[in-house]
Amino acid sequence: QVQLVESGGGLVQPGGSLRLSCAASGSIFSIYAMGWYRQAPGKQRELVAAITKGGSTNYADSVKDRFTISRDNAKNTVDLQMNSLKPEDTAVYYCHAEVLTGVAGRQRYDYWGQGTQVTVSS
Repeated sequence: QVQLVESGGGLVQPGGSLRLSCAASGSIFSIYAMGWYRQAPGKQRELVAAITKGGSTNYADSVKDRFTISRDNAKNTVDLQMNSLKPEDTAVYYCHAEVLTGVAGRQRYDYWGQGTQVTVSS
């Protein structure tokens, strides 16, 4: 079984910064992509940022130039550095991983963390 554990959420003032971290563990052959999604009250879950094993990144337009995603392939971790935070960034942030499992990594599945609350308010 694969488990994703997030940390780093909390309360921050507008304009402040937070760094979210996620660690994957369990039956993992390899991880193709890791990323962060968020869901605000009354809204759909949306992609915030994602990064592949090869280092390709994708950001939501709303966070471009403010957030930076990075990963450590050896440790199976992914971080999200969030700067210049806005009240609109308030949401539950979920870690996501596209994991290669099974014998010799022949199966590919999506896994999710439990979520961590980020609140941006004065």
